[in-house]
Amino acid sequence: MTIIAAADGSALGNPGPAGWAWYIDDTSWHAGGWKNATNNRGELMAVLDLLWSTADSDEGLKIYCDSQYVINALTKWMPGWKRKGWKKADGKEVLNKDLLASLDEALSGRTVEFEWVKGHNNHELNEAADDRARAAATAFQKGTAVPEGPGFVPAGTSAAPAEDEPAEEPTEPSLHEDVLTEPSTAAAGSATTVVSCRVPSTVADELVARAQSRGIHPQEFLAELIGRSLETE
Repeated sequence: MTIIAAADGSALGNPGPAGWAWYIDDTSWHAGGWKNATNNRGELMAVLDLLWSTADSDEGLKIYCDSQYVINALTKWMPGWKRKGWKKADGKEVLNKDLLASLDEALSGRTVEFEWVKGHNNHELNEAADDRARAAATAFQKGTAVPEGPGFVPAGTSAAPAEDEPAEEPTEPSLHEDVLTEPSTAAAGSATTVVSCRVPSTVADELVARAQSRGIHPQEFLAELIGRSLETE
């Protein structure tokens, strides 16, 4: 089977308060953003977060984008940029190099199809992603909470309880919401647990930036932070 999603970005002012979002259906979507960024960064980040979110799935991925820049960058221009050390034909550094390098890594080994759709043309998935990206950008503009969504929920599984549904009260205050765990197996064969949680977009951006500076995946960097924190307890 193939996961079908739309990814979109929005910037109020371009650059300005910006948001990104990907959307599969009402039970499986995610959004975030920044206080100041460009529309292109939002478009790229939406695809990147979708790839990260579905990294553990063995299904193919089809992504609808209304940005020809994103599709061309990832399917046509990237090999040449990499050969030239992430430089353009004029010798200048490629814009959004950090996100593009992460996308290059995230696409490795994945079966991903991109399809361009015209924006604001009643494409159901694209419109849903655009609405959520704009809502995230608006939240950063107003300084209100960002509607982040439930994240990736594989088909056939249940999403986290809606906000208006009663849920079990935590036994002690927590900084994170909707903490989920699932069994996994490490490459070396030792038992591990995959832990995911919601954090503010600013924290997520900082984790990604620090991981990129070391050339490792954000999940690997986060695992190191958790390990070091436990060792100092």
